Amino acid sequence: MTEDLTPTEEAVARATRQLDARGLRGLAHPLRLQLLNSLRRGGPATASQLGKELGESSGATSYHLRQLAEYGFVEDDPEHGTGRERWWRAVPESINFDVRKVDQDDPEIRGATDVLLHEIASTHYRETTSWVADRDRWRDTPWEEAGTFSDMTLHLDAAELKELGARLLALIGEYDGRDAGREGRGEVRVHLHALPIHRAARS
Repeated sequence: MTEDLTPTEEAVARATRQLDARGLRGLAHPLRLQLLNSLRRGGPATASQLGKELGESSGATSYHLRQLAEYGFVEDDPEHGTGRERWWRAVPESINFDVRKVDQDDPEIRGATDVLLHEIASTHYRETTSWVADRDRWRDTPWEEAGTFSDMTLHLDAAELKELGARLLALIGEYDGRDAGREGRGEVRVHLHALPIHRAARS
């Protein structure tokens, strides 16, 4: 998920849900995050379809979909429902999570925050390694050299890091909402990490 879980002024200006303590408890489960991501990116599906996609039983996906619905993250999709099998769709909103606005002194909330952030990091890792494993698919196509896979170290203060993140997200936001159906356009995942690190002094 997420991707939609990074707070930005541009995201907040759209239909955005601020993740509070209750919502955090409801979302902080690896399978629930995977289900929500799948519905957001792949469109409406049934519990059995999602089970096959994620390698889970339909019983497990059905239970966690109902939990996601209880917390307001997914809903029934009447356009696909036939009365025989329940179809689900993601609620059309971004999710903004500001860790400072929930009580991190509460062990349950702190644990839920850890689960959420670790699952987001794991999702980014899986997507990146999947691209590495599948890179031959793009050989001899315009996509082969189109992507960016790089890192660098900067020396910034906290205000400069915050400014950098806001400017990068604003630039990425300019490309959001473009017509996905136009010829030549494909799905592109953008991961943005700009994180302070702690380096122990050499002895």
